[in-house]
Amino acid sequence: MDHLDDLENRSIYIIREAYASWRQSALLWSMGKDSTALLWIMRKAFFGRIPFPVVHIDTSYKFQEIYEFRDKYTRHWGLDLIVSRNEQALSQGMSRQQGTFNCCSALKTDALNMVLDQYGFQALYLAIRRDEHGIRAKERHISPRGEQGQWDYAHQPPELWDLYQRNLAKHKHARIHPLLDWTEMDVWRYIQREKIPIPALYLANKGQRYRSIGCACCCQPMASNAGRLTQIIKEIASSDIAERSGRQQDKEDHMQKLRSLGYM
Repeated sequence: MDHLDDLENRSIYIIREAYASWRQSALLWSMGKDSTALLWIMRKAFFGRIPFPVVHIDTSYKFQEIYEFRDKYTRHWGLDLIVSRNEQALSQGMSRQQGTFNCCSALKTDALNMVLDQYGFQALYLAIRRDEHGIRAKERHISPRGEQGQWDYAHQPPELWDLYQRNLAKHKHARIHPLLDWTEMDVWRYIQREKIPIPALYLANKGQRYRSIGCACCCQPMASNAGRLTQIIKEIASSDIAERSGRQQDKEDHMQKLRSLGYM
């Protein structure tokens, strides 16, 4: 068993342990490489069909290629898709012009809380990784959330010897992070090995590609000629640039405050 097999097996173990405790669950899917890799693993964990909904938090500002990818593979994989949008905030003109923090809070965090309130999910599966951002390095595989989705990053439960937090008596729901131990390189090598489809935005076009994908208005491409997975893996191996350097909320150093309030 190689390194990727070990990571996959541990992720499947976490997924199944969480599902044994909380059947009323959902997977957050952004159509990015990480959440698509997690969706792939979850289909393996449940023998081809995920037994609960897949949720897309739609800000309305995503790339057109992301919407096309979502619709294609929702049909192809037979997903039970829920799309959540904060229509009230959008009707009032919410956008990046009101500030990145305000926009992310209204169109992502509030939209997530709306779907939680509507469906009463006990657990949400997300594809965050510790190496992705300093604040995410403080996370746990199973992380309790407060009434409004708040994350108490200063008082995280211990996770020793694969013993995970399951007591949610005082919490609204749990966030499940099966890819927490993976690295960016692990994800790309896994995508290559498994032949997982990804949006074309990740592949170089006219000397540029996106390394991390969010809203079109808040993402910047990087200079790159990596048009194939082998070239992406080689490029990342020699890069000293942060993965999310092109994401606006990271540049403005809002991530810790956003996540403490319930951001993904």
